[in-house]
Amino acid sequence: MLIWWALHDVRLTEVWDNLRGVRVVPFVLAVGLATLTFPLRTIRWQYLLRLEGATLPFIPLWHATAIGFMATNLLPARAGEFARAFAARQLTGSRFTTAFASIAVERVLDGITLVTLLAIATWAGGFGVGTSVGTVTLGQVAQAAAAMFVLLLVVSVVLVHWPKPTLAATGAVSRRLLPAKWSHALVRTVEGLLSGLDALRSPSRFAAVILWSLAVWLTGATSFWLALLAFSVEVPWSAPVLLQSLLAFGIAVQLSPGFFGQWEALSRLTLSLYGVNAGQAVSFAIGFHLGGFFPITMLGMWSLSRAHLHLVDLRKRDGGIAEIEGEDGEGR
Repeated sequence: MLIWWALHDVRLTEVWDNLRGVRVVPFVLAVGLATLTFPLRTIRWQYLLRLEGATLPFIPLWHATAIGFMATNLLPARAGEFARAFAARQLTGSRFTTAFASIAVERVLDGITLVTLLAIATWAGGFGVGTSVGTVTLGQVAQAAAAMFVLLLVVSVVLVHWPKPTLAATGAVSRRLLPAKWSHALVRTVEGLLSGLDALRSPSRFAAVILWSLAVWLTGATSFWLALLAFSVEVPWSAPVLLQSLLAFGIAVQLSPGFFGQWEALSRLTLSLYGVNAGQAVSFAIGFHLGGFFPITMLGMWSLSRAHLHLVDLRKRDGGIAEIEGEDGEGR
């Protein structure tokens, strides 16, 4: 439905001509930088996910990262987040719940970083908080995202600094409502989740994660700028920053594998704020979306084979945290 809306009044011949006329050098650089964000995410993940306090090696975490984002491109409903945690469990020996919680922390800090960049881009672009993007305003997006992510961060910090009350309450309630075996499994699951928040306990690790988050998203914004340049879309520097932020928030709920339709519709809406016509905006969106889709998908498939896993394994593992953690209780 969204892909139809993005294309409904655009001539396909115009899109094809724009794709054929893309400037190769900036486009290749854009795709390269977009792909570079994944190794940067892996470096950041080394600060978030530890095994008994020790830093995990880059290569296994890179394979898990590539597998996770490949699965997001090919499977529905954000299954890639579960696949990434499952791959980390298989490749590093970390607990699934710990890996999953570290990914959740990553997402919260991504959200706070993007809210900051969105505010800067809104101001630099000369837009008011009442500027509409589709059915919402820039102010509504920023306020809702800031409230949600800051609240999640505060809750996470409280939980990681005072874990005993959480574990005690979980144990007390679960023992009343569940059989002993299930109660114990639930407590172990919560312990694993709390362990995944451990980076929030260390000021130095937390600062490093913030810096690497900025590196990830500024690299991403630069890739958007180069891609816009490749399609001869003339916009100020704030446009790729605003576009990246709104895309990230807009695809937070995955409606289709690879976000096809969501990506194109959001790109068209955002670029219209800068006077970019629909045909040019959709051409950019399709070209850059496909350009970023294939490298990480291919790298993920290669990592999947290196890890001796199969896509069907990931499809079976997207059912829930407790099911996976419960397979061996303590993790590997």
